[in-house]
Amino acid sequence: MSSRRDFLKYTSNGFGMLALASMLSEETAAARKDRPAGPHHPPRAKNVIFCFMDGGPSHVDSFDYKPELARQQGKAIGEEGVSKLSQSTPGRVWFGSPWKFQQRGESGLWVSDLFPHLAEIADDLCVVHSMRGIQPLHGQQALLLHTGRVTGGAPSLGSWISYGLGTENRDLPSYVLLNNDWIPNGGYENFSSAFLPASHAATLLRAKGATVDNIDPADTLAIQRRKLRLLASQDQAFARQTSDSGAIESAIRNYETAFRMQASIPEVASVKDEPEEVLKMYGVDSDHELKRYYSLQCLRARRLVERGVRFIEITCPLTHSNNSPWDQHGNIKKYHEENSLITGQAVAALITDLKRRGLLDDTIVIWAGEMGRTPHTPKITDSCGRDHHVNGYTLFMAGGGFRGGMTYGQTDPFGNSVAENPVAIHDIHATVLHQMGLDHEKLVFRFGGRDVSLTDVHGRVIQELLS
Repeated sequence: MSSRRDFLKYTSNGFGMLALASMLSEETAAARKDRPAGPHHPPRAKNVIFCFMDGGPSHVDSFDYKPELARQQGKAIGEEGVSKLSQSTPGRVWFGSPWKFQQRGESGLWVSDLFPHLAEIADDLCVVHSMRGIQPLHGQQALLLHTGRVTGGAPSLGSWISYGLGTENRDLPSYVLLNNDWIPNGGYENFSSAFLPASHAATLLRAKGATVDNIDPADTLAIQRRKLRLLASQDQAFARQTSDSGAIESAIRNYETAFRMQASIPEVASVKDEPEEVLKMYGVDSDHELKRYYSLQCLRARRLVERGVRFIEITCPLTHSNNSPWDQHGNIKKYHEENSLITGQAVAALITDLKRRGLLDDTIVIWAGEMGRTPHTPKITDSCGRDHHVNGYTLFMAGGGFRGGMTYGQTDPFGNSVAENPVAIHDIHATVLHQMGLDHEKLVFRFGGRDVSLTDVHGRVIQELLS
């Protein structure tokens, strides 16, 4: 069966006619070499929604209850409390949580008053307390969380899932970034396809202003046809000069998707057809601008899942002049509460909405920052905060075959280091891929003379998390 490159090379109509008339058959599309042909084993889930809590929410103020911190507050941590995986010196002092913890739901999961809405769905949350990172630095940890590397230049988790499974809706991208006017540390490399075909990079949808640049056609169909015929001639010329069809194939796919998105994106981005009760549940009616935008993106995430988009990431808005939204080196009580106000209701509503629509079983929701925060501080004051900490922190999953109402792993009595069942980001990646029907050791791409994977030589599937 001839490839698209060959088709372009030997025909006169070119890409413009292909895109506009959708002349290529699905059989021809299946012959492309830019992604594997489906899962390695029967999948438990079909979609992922990643709620990225950029900056590092404090584990000891959210889900990892440490009463010893309050009892020892103000006492020096000493040499035994110092770690290279934490911003720490012997003279720092333990700092108890400003929020009360309670056991929630039938499971008795500990959740602090910082997250009242997430507390209501405690029985749906699969909480990992024993995450361990590599460096207590935002950029490196953000890249690690997204790509499995601290150095950049590697495809993101979303790109790997797109590469492995593609989209269930040819009118929409398989990987969508729902952004809130802030690009996290590490930049766009967090969402890059890197050496994978460009069609697997994230497509950005904004909460504020134009959802996507140039999504509304400025030209008539006839003018678009003429412009696309010009592009077709350029594609043909390039195809005759190169033996590498991959770049051409990806470019064509991107053009085709962009053309079809003119109709599909405005429909999925608009929530005018949603009932008032749903808008209120998410918080789309909020007077708080940033909460309204974040809530809108969470609701769009559900709409994208309904339409077959494989991987969706939602970023946090920057709430104040800082390095990252959740990066509270000072005034942690004030700004963690603001971040919770912006995100907590919408994330809880998203999980609840997916569940009542029968979508949660097939959708993995991930809530994670790139790090946690120190259980200690330089000095106890009314405006003190917490610093960078990757020596034991928390994230959670919901849906997609993950066990709800459970915790895995433990930190020590102060939340200062992992005490039981350490978990690396590569383990989370391997487990998520497994639930999507992908073997992290088999999902590979030939690059630089070897088969490269998301997890490289690392990673294990954590069966204890799975139902």
